[in-house]
Amino acid sequence: MKAIVKYGLEDGDVELRDVPEPELVPGTVLIAARAVGVCGSDIHMWRNKQSWATRQPVTLGHETAGVIAAVADDVEEWQVGDRVVCETAASICGTCALCRTGRYNLCPSREGYGAVRDGAFGELLLAEPRVLHRIPGNVSFEQAAMTEPFAVAYNAIVERAPLSPGDLVVVQGIGAIGALSLQMARLRGAGLVVVLGTPLDKDRLQKALELGADRIVDVTTEDAGEVIRSLGDGLGADLVVDATGVSIALKQGLELVRPFGSIVKIGWGPQPLGFSLDPLVAKAVTLYGSFSHTWTTWERVLELFSSRRLDPQSVLGGVYELDDWERAFEDMESGRNIKSVMVMPGRSG
Repeated sequence: MKAIVKYGLEDGDVELRDVPEPELVPGTVLIAARAVGVCGSDIHMWRNKQSWATRQPVTLGHETAGVIAAVADDVEEWQVGDRVVCETAASICGTCALCRTGRYNLCPSREGYGAVRDGAFGELLLAEPRVLHRIPGNVSFEQAAMTEPFAVAYNAIVERAPLSPGDLVVVQGIGAIGALSLQMARLRGAGLVVVLGTPLDKDRLQKALELGADRIVDVTTEDAGEVIRSLGDGLGADLVVDATGVSIALKQGLELVRPFGSIVKIGWGPQPLGFSLDPLVAKAVTLYGSFSHTWTTWERVLELFSSRRLDPQSVLGGVYELDDWERAFEDMESGRNIKSVMVMPGRSG
């Protein structure tokens, strides 16, 4: 089968290859991918700027929507033809304290799709039933492929960070996770939402206004600190959402957050900090890390898709064939798209 494979540790070491099909084993199903979202982490892998352990070669892709194509004899409750999305924790130990208490997203033995385990940018994906969720009938495959990034934003803005109606929220970065965090903040009742970006984000910043941002700031031409201090009581943001991929964004976040405020960091950045964390102490700021998601997160997001409280179509910038993967990646990297989705070659269920 065809698959997008990261095969080395240099910039650009990704290509479309013919790879063996995964084999059905006890306790698993095979998913025929129909639509798979391109994540910023896929682009990091393409450019070899990832902050996490990887295996080479590995098939990329973890934002999966598809149809069950085969079911092992010992698997119950799932049938060929079921429309499903697939969580990213391809493998967990199931026995550590984190797994036993429902925090399997943080399992030390966790292996993620598209990093250590072969992902969904191919025709078939091997999965355990515990990671499957049924796609509501009124949600398309392309829309369902957005479940994973929306789940990332839901975990950060709903399950991790404190946010009260009327709060002033600053979102750093207007890639996919920044745009979805903006929507989540609005859903939770934020009073004012300010989105920060760079010249690369020109089109995406305009899109942020359509998604409900009250103010956008190009940080190269405006002083974000002055803008934030001109709002509300002038003390700063109640919540800063770091949805960038660079470590230095935390320095800016500490400048923008109000005393006794909060920062939730979603974006990965391998760079060393290179600055003092004293403002974290001086302002008594709470810093939340937010990683991945769990079962409940996915179920909530799918319910919000089905009820139209969240609109995944609003950030879908383009749909691409698998052979056109480089353009899908480039359109996100360049800022032309907030989110690219690839449709996979058809496989019968």
